[in-house]
Amino acid sequence: MTKGFTARNPSNNDCKMEADPLFDAVGGLSYAGIFLLLVGVNASPILMPPSWVILASFHLLDPTLDVILLAAVGATGATAGRFVLKRVSIRFRRFVGPVQRENLDTVGRYLNGKRYGYVLASFLFGATPLPSNMLFIAYGLMHAKSAGIYAGFWAGRMISYVIMIHLGDIVLRPFVGIFEDRLVGILVVDGIGLCVVAAFAFIDWTLLITKRRLRFTRPRIWRI
Repeated sequence: MTKGFTARNPSNNDCKMEADPLFDAVGGLSYAGIFLLLVGVNASPILMPPSWVILASFHLLDPTLDVILLAAVGATGATAGRFVLKRVSIRFRRFVGPVQRENLDTVGRYLNGKRYGYVLASFLFGATPLPSNMLFIAYGLMHAKSAGIYAGFWAGRMISYVIMIHLGDIVLRPFVGIFEDRLVGILVVDGIGLCVVAAFAFIDWTLLITKRRLRFTRPRIWRI
């Protein structure tokens, strides 16, 4: 990894990426450093950039990194980080109101009743841009226990990372262009995630699952 790097697309000599001290430090540790960085990013519930942006950036900076190995390292680090996030989230279940707690338990029982329920749910969030941090917070709040949670998420992340790393410059430049201020971009992504988990928590899942009727419960999550 070259310090003060400049990543160029052979077809576009004007495409440049400025050096970041964090990338220089992590890059010096190669795959091990990238793994640790992904664990830390995914263990945090908010204010972190998308993992695919980090991996695509590293590959643009050092094209000698193997795409499949980089994706596998990234998927493993992301899964380990989400495991930590889920474990921490369990401690906040006691603050959740009884109605929302029953809703979460209903979802948990439903997924447990499906052979590949957790696998498919985690794969969906892992393979798409959906905010997976909120998914694992919900898993923690519902005391979800299934190896399928991590298997599905790892497989989804592996596939999405390989695609994003290969597309690299094509998908990264527009993303950076939209969010030139990284904090703004992160806040927008986290805001969307919070809206998704709020909607998830307020759905009357018992009614939806048993009678296929959508209804929202009173918006009161935290017991104060």
